[in-house]
Amino acid sequence: MNTPDDILADAVGLRTCSSANRIFDIVERRLISHGASHILVTGLPMPGRPVEPLILHMKWPDIRSERGQLITIAKGDPILERCRVANRPFLVDGVSISGYSDLVAAAGPEAAARIVAVPVKSILPYQAAVVGLGTALSLTELDLVAFDFLCNQAFRRLRALGFLIDSRPGDLSARERKVLELTATGKTAQEIAELLNISQRTVHAHLQNAGEKLDASNKTQTVVEAIRYGQITLED
Repeated sequence: MNTPDDILADAVGLRTCSSANRIFDIVERRLISHGASHILVTGLPMPGRPVEPLILHMKWPDIRSERGQLITIAKGDPILERCRVANRPFLVDGVSISGYSDLVAAAGPEAAARIVAVPVKSILPYQAAVVGLGTALSLTELDLVAFDFLCNQAFRRLRALGFLIDSRPGDLSARERKVLELTATGKTAQEIAELLNISQRTVHAHLQNAGEKLDASNKTQTVVEAIRYGQITLED
């Protein structure tokens, strides 16, 4: 069956999974049953970093060249970037993707197919996404809600099994995050220095290092990008 209740039942069943491969099989089987022919389960990279080291599971047969080598997915692929800013699953037609996507192009004849993407933001600062593509892809709004729960449960279980490394290359250090969190609340460098018992020079160094990692040109953009990449959150 392919009802939202069936998807939710799979999500509940993930709690007892003892194998990462079994988890990927469940996610893949559900996407295939809804018409997906191409599937990607991956972490989302930090700015300027490649996505390939973060790919956890992939069934994208056309992504390989004639020699069998994995085709590089360009940094900033529009599908993955949309996953980064989205907070809920979305459906989109391949032809409507803004910008060139290696994932869409590699699907060959199916490049105009529908795409479903589920952003995973429940284990910050790590960010991830589950993407499915297929000409026969069909999901209702309730299916998307259920898939959102399924994918987030899958990543929580992967982390519990020790399969998932929460950190990503380029992540901010704990001190850099703290300085940015305080900056986001309006604290000055002097106030931050006093709160953290460090010098103002060290505060500015942390801000500069964070800005370089996030490819930001000023303090405000650094804070914005830190939020966007899941490095900091703003408390209510």
